[in-house]
Amino acid sequence: MSDPGSTELAAAIPVPLPGAGGAEPVNVLVVGVGGQGVIMVSKLIALLAQQQGYEVKQSEVHGMAKRGGAVFSHVRFGKLVWSPTIPKGEADFLVALEWAEGLRWLDYLRPGTGVFICDTKQIVPPFSCRDRRPGAALGYVRETVSDVIARVGEGYAIDATHMAEQLGNDRVGNVVLLGALSAALNFPAAQWEKIVADFVPKKTTAVNLEALRQGRRWIEEARKGLQHPASVPPPPSPTVADYRVRLEITPQWCKSCDICVKMCPERCLRLNAERIVELAAPDKCTGCRLCEWLCPDFAIRVHLDRTMAGAGMEAAR
Repeated sequence: MSDPGSTELAAAIPVPLPGAGGAEPVNVLVVGVGGQGVIMVSKLIALLAQQQGYEVKQSEVHGMAKRGGAVFSHVRFGKLVWSPTIPKGEADFLVALEWAEGLRWLDYLRPGTGVFICDTKQIVPPFSCRDRRPGAALGYVRETVSDVIARVGEGYAIDATHMAEQLGNDRVGNVVLLGALSAALNFPAAQWEKIVADFVPKKTTAVNLEALRQGRRWIEEARKGLQHPASVPPPPSPTVADYRVRLEITPQWCKSCDICVKMCPERCLRLNAERIVELAAPDKCTGCRLCEWLCPDFAIRVHLDRTMAGAGMEAAR
């Protein structure tokens, strides 16, 4: 992570944003995978900038949002904004909700001064999972955090998903990243909280506000050298250990979209009488995680529980 020296954030006293008061707009690029809330994050940023009196333009591509595909959104605001899209190399802020998607868009970040904020969450696309055995190597990016941070002006790798899980709702990882952005895109903290409270469902207001605050605190501490960038584990290597596959399904999140059932390569899933997904053929499941990665509503978690035989093999090494 870059060392900002003694720089401290003055949340109560907004500083001028790059370009916002001049001819050049401020450019924020938000990227991720369908279902992560990329569009929600970008709309919050656009609405907040508009409330601060800036002209705002937003552009987005989300056709693959329900299929686990790439989603991105451009937000531009300033005194005068002509185009809704950010030219390559001119993004002032790149907020990535998934590790590989963050790397995919690095060329859009402004060299030397651009701020990179990325969750270390890995959502491996189906075509990277050619070998479906548990522990098989994946065709996924292998760049480490240090590899990426060295390429940007100021960079932060945050395990936002884990922070959200600690709050009891793994869906608010996007708001953790929004909080991290709020420390760099220095509108008043109270305005960030108001826009989030007004935008999210009322029953999730408390957890979303806490996620926003935690993300902001993380960056503030990181800039003082009190936080270290989260690590990104390398793609798993082949293993001979034995595992028992266990699916954790959250029925109230399942929308009966049938994507997991249709895309399961082993055909071991089905919708039950209530049209909730269930594991119909446990012996066929290889634990490939395609259902987990493709579920747009995070209703499925795949657990690979090591068996006694597998544990014994590992201990003998």
